[in-house]
Amino acid sequence: MTIATEAGTGAPNSTAGSGHLIEMVDLRRTYEIGVEKIHALDGIDLVLERGEYVAIMGPSGSGKSTLMNIIGCLDTPTSGRYLLDGIPVESMSEDELAAVRNRKIGFVFQTFNLLARTTALHNVELPLIYGKIPRIERKRLAEEALVNVGLGDRMNHQPNELSGGQRQRVAIARALVNKPSLLLADEPTGNLDSKTGREILDLFHELHSRGNSIIMVTHEEDVAREAKRVVHIRDGKVSK
Repeated sequence: MTIATEAGTGAPNSTAGSGHLIEMVDLRRTYEIGVEKIHALDGIDLVLERGEYVAIMGPSGSGKSTLMNIIGCLDTPTSGRYLLDGIPVESMSEDELAAVRNRKIGFVFQTFNLLARTTALHNVELPLIYGKIPRIERKRLAEEALVNVGLGDRMNHQPNELSGGQRQRVAIARALVNKPSLLLADEPTGNLDSKTGREILDLFHELHSRGNSIIMVTHEEDVAREAKRVVHIRDGKVSK
């Protein structure tokens, strides 16, 4: 299987220059529930380089889901600094965050999040539709992405005609179709049997070997060990 990268570069889409892919400095996220303040993130300092494959682990309530939401530009910090691919995103508006999500981040979820009554090809095209890519070009890119995850013969199948592993491969193709700076995976093997989960982790290894930057959020130690680095989160902080 061959994983395509941005034409002419040999690496996924990224900002020119040698800066970090992700840089967080004293990042905090506080939620107010009535008179109570919940410090979900309490001073996160974290640097990830381009091309890294990192797992984020932590027990329930540790702050790892909040951290994932901020990394993915689904939420903003209460205070602190967050640079993604050299772009300061901590004070962006909702529209600006949506643009960064669509251009810079590919999401893979435990529950696949595919549209049930449409084909694998159309599911993969969705980010390109939001990006206003012309129809012929987005069809070509979506077909290429599906071939690259081993589903060239399943393009016109709907999710209910695919196995769990094939659905997750569709989700990965969709996440990569825009050639984002970062692939962000939330418990990507959580709904799969062990054999199928192994196939998805092998695919992640291949993606990483081709230069993709991957952050995987998981509570499973054996899955986390597949990454090249593990970051432990506890009580809203990076655990030493």
